[in-house]
Amino acid sequence: MNNDLISKQFDLDASHSKEPIAVFEALGSSTDGLSSAEAARRLDLFGRNQPPARKEKNVVLRFLRHFNHVLIYVLIGAATVTLLLGHHIDTVVILTVVFVTAIIGFVQEGRAEQAMEAIRELLAPQASVLRGGQRTSIDSAEVVPGDVVLLEAGDKLPADLRLFQIHGLQVQEAMLTGESVAIEKTLEPVSADAAIGDRTCMAFGGTLVTAGQGRGIVTATANRTEIGRISGMLSDVDELTTPLVEQMNTFSRWLTLFILAVAAIMLVFGYFVAGYDFFELFMAVVVLAVSAIPEGLPAVLSITLAIGVQAMARRHAIVRRLPAIETVGSVSVICTDKTGTLTRNEMVVTDVVTASGVLDIEGDGYTPNGQVLHEGQSVAPEDDDALRQLALAAARCNDAQLQEIDGVWKVNGDPMEGALLTLAWKVFGRRAEIGDTWSRRDLIPFDSRQRFMATMERRADDALVTFVKGAPEQVLAMCSTEQNSAGTTRGFDSAQWAAKAAELASQGRRVLALASKKMEPSTTKLTIGDIDGRLTLLGLVGIIDPPRAEAIEAVAECRGAGIAVKMITGDHAGTAAAIGAEIGLAHGSAVMTGAQIDQMDDAQLAAHVLDIDIFARTSPEHKLRLVRALQSHGLSVAMTGDGVNDAPALKRADVGIAMGKKGSEAAKEAADIVLADDNFASIAAAVREGRTVFDNIKKVISWLLPTNGGESLTVVVALLLGLALPISPLQLLWVNLVTAITLGIALAYEPTEENTMRRPPRSRNAPILGPELVWHIVLVSTLFLAGVFGIFSYALKQGYDLALAQTLSLNTLVVLKIFHLFFVRNIYGTSLTWDAVRGTRVVWLCVISVTLLQFAVTYLPPLQTAFGTSDVSVTDGLIIVGLGVVLFVLLELEKQLALTLGSRRQTQVIKS
Repeated sequence: MNNDLISKQFDLDASHSKEPIAVFEALGSSTDGLSSAEAARRLDLFGRNQPPARKEKNVVLRFLRHFNHVLIYVLIGAATVTLLLGHHIDTVVILTVVFVTAIIGFVQEGRAEQAMEAIRELLAPQASVLRGGQRTSIDSAEVVPGDVVLLEAGDKLPADLRLFQIHGLQVQEAMLTGESVAIEKTLEPVSADAAIGDRTCMAFGGTLVTAGQGRGIVTATANRTEIGRISGMLSDVDELTTPLVEQMNTFSRWLTLFILAVAAIMLVFGYFVAGYDFFELFMAVVVLAVSAIPEGLPAVLSITLAIGVQAMARRHAIVRRLPAIETVGSVSVICTDKTGTLTRNEMVVTDVVTASGVLDIEGDGYTPNGQVLHEGQSVAPEDDDALRQLALAAARCNDAQLQEIDGVWKVNGDPMEGALLTLAWKVFGRRAEIGDTWSRRDLIPFDSRQRFMATMERRADDALVTFVKGAPEQVLAMCSTEQNSAGTTRGFDSAQWAAKAAELASQGRRVLALASKKMEPSTTKLTIGDIDGRLTLLGLVGIIDPPRAEAIEAVAECRGAGIAVKMITGDHAGTAAAIGAEIGLAHGSAVMTGAQIDQMDDAQLAAHVLDIDIFARTSPEHKLRLVRALQSHGLSVAMTGDGVNDAPALKRADVGIAMGKKGSEAAKEAADIVLADDNFASIAAAVREGRTVFDNIKKVISWLLPTNGGESLTVVVALLLGLALPISPLQLLWVNLVTAITLGIALAYEPTEENTMRRPPRSRNAPILGPELVWHIVLVSTLFLAGVFGIFSYALKQGYDLALAQTLSLNTLVVLKIFHLFFVRNIYGTSLTWDAVRGTRVVWLCVISVTLLQFAVTYLPPLQTAFGTSDVSVTDGLIIVGLGVVLFVLLELEKQLALTLGSRRQTQVIKS
């Protein structure tokens, strides 16, 4: 039997819709498993049970790829020219910027393909199988279709199985479905189009057996398993480039064309019209090009992003790709997983219903501390016998254990049983009532068909009691009495208790009923006949995976920032709706399920996706489709998650955010940002920091381009008018060397501006060089031109020699840059405040450093000789500072006028 024949005889992907005997026949196997020879043959046929090896990219080519950038080409060309001109310092600076930029990109980017390697770690290293009827342990990579795998509690499944024999089998599938509670497995076939979480007769590779035993036949290995298909989707998903990278690439291309066009025009005009000597003209054009190219921009951009990365690390968010820190600030939608992201991934009893009434149980997670409340008033557990009896049943009919590790309470065993044990500890403390006083004599393990668990316990005084827990409808059917608040029994109304259970379920709670029965002391074996119809109902418990308190605040903050939050989970619709209501999602309790998504094409899904905030019972394919549907509206989408099932969507989203503590390695490798504290609240901090980073990048560009434009404009005007250059080529290179990176770095450390989280998200398609910035470049360049030529003309009229006139122009250019720096620090508000003038320590450190360097080049004889400068008098120095003040005042008046007009236009739009 070969692979093609198997595919023709049987649809392996529909194993869950077939009876086990049909699966055995299609795979040519039996309940005794395969023979060793047949297993070896199939291993050759199907290959090893592991994802395909990842193709390694050549390290050298990966590094060189980061030089494939238009602006880098221009910088390398500028470095070549400055080297030919003998300006070695400037050459070293430019080449250093080029290599540092490439190294940062090489280290920080291009590692998302490691997600496939991380998926390998999820497969079990060993598997117990039947070969020729004999149990044997083999490497999981040697498991083949048709193998019979034996399952026990604690096993990690090696492949996808169709179960054919089970005994109380429960499997934790949160990594695939997002559902917190272990799934109870059955043998009955389900619908062919059932979601993964509803395929209860299947067990999937990489998931964990939490209880019971079972056997299953392997239906899929390697890339045909559910995990393998996720791996395939991950390799096929195209990573989107970030808005920042896209815009910088566009900007670089246009800047290059502009510089080349201006240089060509100046060469033609200067040689053929103005009659300049070609060599002198060529030197002037080279200086023009060097002045126009913002060679400090790539370095300052990377430094700004790196500073943002450090700030995010202090907020427990690790950024794996530098541009992601800016991208997260521009997201307009956050698609978040529920389990472990919005919720604690810890089951907790929140409600208890006894004959005494409805009780609210306080406390977080598995920490055994919390009050018991009745109608808001604290209740002493020792005064409520009905509560104590229910808590005793919860503790004894239980196989879980609680442990405190490094101050954190954790559960060993089933999370739901951990929640029940925590409840018992809250009621009893750690007293002997739930410990040494009792000993187990027999049990009926949980079975999905009977839907309850029962234990027979003997107390120290030889009293024998059976405790039962299970699904309400099952346990209620087995009860004949209830225990009242006085501790005695009485008849009960089954319909009334069923209504109470339904009410709890409608609130998104998972409901369990607990009951007990006093046994004859001579009883040695527990049977269903001993308890069926003879139990005394103790009460109901409502269990939930509660939302994080800080997540509620974080969702509210994100919504205040104009960011929609959408929950995408594999859990049930009712549970998802309850959590969504508590979290405070925008569109209430409206829920769309994975089955409904399957019925829509992409266009229909895109039409509905904006109006729904809760998506339940979803698969990895659904998550990918939802992210793409949101992106089709031009929205920047962030995806948070922690499971393997989240990895493809994390990679496809504009920014993927994985959980660091509970997240799988596959999710972390596919993500751009990893939250070290698994705290959704850190996402709001990430958005705030991301917006701050973009604001600072915008400030750097708003400072760098106009000042470079002012430098270039002085050269252009001088050439066009046939005048001497106000600043010599060597002095212009000095200005670029001293100020381009130094002062620009100061802006990278700017703190968050007021109301940053009250602005709507920046449009994905909004250009960095928008109309406002273009106007600012034109205005500032013109003012710089006027200031430099103004002081140059003043110096010539005063009879100063050319060296002193150029020195005054040089210092004026630097002073104008410094005053422009203080103006740019506040682009969304006024700069005429004490905080604005006071600045930051970094700003003043950079300004003082540049000032000292300017004094050195102006007054130190060796530097005067090198740069052709002369001493400047105090009077002329005050005039230069006065020009800086005039520039600052003019720019501030223009900004306030623009802000006022913009506010009026916004008001008119709102009124209309």
